[in-house]
Amino acid sequence: MFIKAKEQGCLPINQSLWRLTDTAEKLPVAQLNSEKQLEDFIVERPDMLDPNWMLIGRQVPTDFKGIVDLLALQPDGTPVIIELKRARTPRDVLAQTLDYASWLEELESSRLQKIYESFSPGADLEKDFQARFGTPLDEEALGNDHLMVIVAAELDTSTERIVKFLSKRDININVLFFQVFQGNGELLLSRSWFVDPSETQVAVSVGEKSVQWNGEFYTSFREGHAQSWEDARKYGFITASGGVWYTRTLNMLNPGDRVWVSIPGKGYVGVGRVTGTSLPIEEFTVTVDGVETPVASAPTVASYELAPGDESRAWFVPVEWIHTNESQDAFREVGFFGKSHTVAKPKNERWLNTIESLKKKFGVK
Repeated sequence: MFIKAKEQGCLPINQSLWRLTDTAEKLPVAQLNSEKQLEDFIVERPDMLDPNWMLIGRQVPTDFKGIVDLLALQPDGTPVIIELKRARTPRDVLAQTLDYASWLEELESSRLQKIYESFSPGADLEKDFQARFGTPLDEEALGNDHLMVIVAAELDTSTERIVKFLSKRDININVLFFQVFQGNGELLLSRSWFVDPSETQVAVSVGEKSVQWNGEFYTSFREGHAQSWEDARKYGFITASGGVWYTRTLNMLNPGDRVWVSIPGKGYVGVGRVTGTSLPIEEFTVTVDGVETPVASAPTVASYELAPGDESRAWFVPVEWIHTNESQDAFREVGFFGKSHTVAKPKNERWLNTIESLKKKFGVK
């Protein structure tokens, strides 16, 4: 994939697909019959956008006489507004998307339940969310950190500048480009994000007044069948699995970064320095009796045997621990920062206060 030079005020994502047999055959570009057809495909297979999003609404009327094309929830309960470009100019789509976000920010959970019932008659949003993600739906999260996604084939240059401007200032907005190709009587679809999704996911303000980031990373460690804090303490790593929403923010960590680890529902259990970059299970090794051993072959409490190439497989980041507690000795106080994101760069006063308390508790300078 490469980005083509600007033409007639637009910045298309120009992709090419090739069929490789005895020779290489370039597939011709095609078009869908309508953008409604693309919307139908997305409703049928929401993982076309993100495998960890839960679609909860389609053609949702707002109180401002607008209609949200698609509405979804992320695993932490924060909403995703999805707008298809259709026949509108890109700048109009951008303005409407921001307007919808302002409407959704004040929406109560009971109203969201009604939206979900219209999308899936007879369904219970809280019950289905719990079944899908294994955690209860946090009503507070509904008003925080909305992600706005515009689905389009191209952007005009002014919209491109606006999206970049907003994303650099921690406004969670992104563009997903789709392109269709013709091959053997079939339509093939490719996609490409305008901004790396990990960048729009990792900067968290949690609805509070934003302050300058202090350089300390927050990490959520989900204990369970696929993750063990005991393993992480013993071998020196943090890990995530279950899909790209959970794993891609690990890519934000670099050697030397300091991470504070929290187990959701329990509290903070450790702090350490990152010593390497994120690696999938098939490439990550740990030291067992002085021998470098694949983590999938090491004696562990959790089961990390996920198939290579599977999007839900585990990823690991090596860490040299400065201080750790056992999970039953996790430390937390009222008002501590918490989030479901695997890695975050919190920019609010709650995070600063949390760090100060943790430094005293863990004896860290």
